[in-house]
Amino acid sequence: MLFGPEFQQARVRTSGAEINLVHGGRGAPLLLLHGYPETHAMWHRIAPGLAERFHVVCPDLRGYGDSSKPADLPDHASYSKRAMARDMVEVMEQLGFDRFAVAGHDRGARVTHRLALDHPDRVAKACVMDIAPTRHMFLTADRHFATGYYHWFFLIQSDGLPERMIGADPEYYLREKLRRWSAPGARFDEAAVAEYVRCFGDPATIHATCEDYRAAAAIDLEHDEADLDRRVVCPLLVLWGSRGFVHRSYDVLAVWRERAVQVEGRAIDSGHFLPEEAPDEVLAELRRFLGAD
Repeated sequence: MLFGPEFQQARVRTSGAEINLVHGGRGAPLLLLHGYPETHAMWHRIAPGLAERFHVVCPDLRGYGDSSKPADLPDHASYSKRAMARDMVEVMEQLGFDRFAVAGHDRGARVTHRLALDHPDRVAKACVMDIAPTRHMFLTADRHFATGYYHWFFLIQSDGLPERMIGADPEYYLREKLRRWSAPGARFDEAAVAEYVRCFGDPATIHATCEDYRAAAAIDLEHDEADLDRRVVCPLLVLWGSRGFVHRSYDVLAVWRERAVQVEGRAIDSGHFLPEEAPDEVLAELRRFLGAD
């Protein structure tokens, strides 16, 4: 097992999905949310270190990994970040945690943002990795954004177009995403990549993850528009890759300070996949921010 014997696997049924997860460790609860096109396995390089001081919970988001793939709806609400955030609240409740810290990468960071907005009483501290807020990115899209984030516009296409194209060779697509978005020379654990390949080879996963992006370009934006007068109230740590895309297009901290009350953060010497490319730096930052040191 990638996470070691101190972690155990579980499945938790929520009001809208069945969530696969691993959890383990002792201390205050800490929820870790993965990004696209990965699974909870992306945390394997830092979860054991965090488990020395926290009870760490690493789920597969609905639609990803071995979690269930709810039927999609015309407005894509089944894969809204609101629905995904509600899953996480219910998962943590069933594990015995009413209040917890959360860190998310990529899509998981977008769920983290929505979780902190919708459930401020549940989230003690939050960390988002290598993103700017979804609405801000869509509103400021330019040639550089469209080139770097081409998949945002590809995956939202209708009538099964991206599903069919990705499904022709899902392993190639997944490995290319890892290569293109990581820093040159980045090395991924082949056992973790094999797990991503296994899960992403399921046509239901390909479709569900497209629905995640379709929701981001539709109902998630409606939710964001409705919440323009609200900000994240818990302490927020923002990390981004110094060799990635986000910081080249945005003043990352300035953008997040428009959406949160208390923000700190810095660049990590990494491409997009911070927890796998620079695990020691990420682990140190999370321990410091969460008060474990």
